[in-house]
Amino acid sequence: MGTEERDRKVYRPLRRAGLEVIPDAVPDGMMPFVVGYRTEDIAGGFSYRYDTPRLVERLNEDWYELAVSSGLLDDRREFLVQLPQGTRTHRAALRKLHSDSATPSLWTRVRLLDSWDIMGRGAASAFLGIHAGHPGFAMMALDGSVYVIATTGEIGVDVFAVRNPDRSENILQYLEQFTLCDSPDVNREFKERIAVWLAGRVPGAARRSDR
Repeated sequence: MGTEERDRKVYRPLRRAGLEVIPDAVPDGMMPFVVGYRTEDIAGGFSYRYDTPRLVERLNEDWYELAVSSGLLDDRREFLVQLPQGTRTHRAALRKLHSDSATPSLWTRVRLLDSWDIMGRGAASAFLGIHAGHPGFAMMALDGSVYVIATTGEIGVDVFAVRNPDRSENILQYLEQFTLCDSPDVNREFKERIAVWLAGRVPGAARRSDR
């Protein structure tokens, strides 16, 4: 897939949602995936039922408040969002989330524009969710200090912020166990990326939140 096709099928829908993609600008050494966090790792969040009045508006309001308060956005309102490789949608990625035929998602650097609608047009783009009011995404601060995830369940939406995921014993233990899993259902590229990151991480590295 060429650059023009990805721009047309992925970047333009994201821009309509208020996210300007900044290609090839992901900081080195970023944690590839965040899984295995527990209650003690969560630094904030919110939940709404699907039947909540003004659902999209309230989701947007609370997402922005969480993004600002947690430090997801830098001074240029830039951050990372995880997108499937190629032009596959979030829905397609969910169907093969952990299968060996799945293509792992990659971090993409974006800037939040003045006119944005993450939970409406963003979720409806199929790259940040299933449809409006049903978001599904993973976001990370540029310095890796906070991870924000949105998931949709049977009755509602959950959005959580995880502080310093690269220092969480729960997350690191889960990732280490994941690399040792020899199940044919586990994607090899997932395992390889995680193993490389674990081998190269620098324990105790300074983060913005510690300064």
